[in-house]
Amino acid sequence: MGRIFGSWGVRGGIRVDPFTEDPETLTTFATWLVGREGEWKEYKVLEARLHTTQVVAQLAGLDDRDEALKLKGSEVAVPREWLPQPEDGSYYWSDLVGLAVVNTAGEALGDVKELFSNGAQDVIDVAGDVKRLIPWTAVKSVDLEGRRIEVEWEKDW
Repeated sequence: MGRIFGSWGVRGGIRVDPFTEDPETLTTFATWLVGREGEWKEYKVLEARLHTTQVVAQLAGLDDRDEALKLKGSEVAVPREWLPQPEDGSYYWSDLVGLAVVNTAGEALGDVKELFSNGAQDVIDVAGDVKRLIPWTAVKSVDLEGRRIEVEWEKDW
């Protein structure tokens, strides 16, 4: 749901760059999972609030700036089951990672490595025979059960 990019103050506060469409969502959870590469540690959220476009938070067990800075670069998550069901036609990015990407001609382009926003639009990072960055606007259909995304994108683009 976000990434820690620095400390906040001298008492162990952290600054989080939220990945969510509504950054304030992150402030509503009483517990966060913080970690890197699948190694997660659970932290009780003592305080979290929106500050401009970032979230500033105080987590239990972080008492000074040095402890907070050790978490810089860590991701912030919550268990998937805590999240509401997305509306029809909406998806959690984490549900799309690993899906096969094919074009409208049926040619395999690779698998979704990650998704990100460049400010103007959402982009799919596709890992295949070559790296492709495909704008979300090229998506024609998403089949979560079939683990496949169809895009209007030529193989040689």
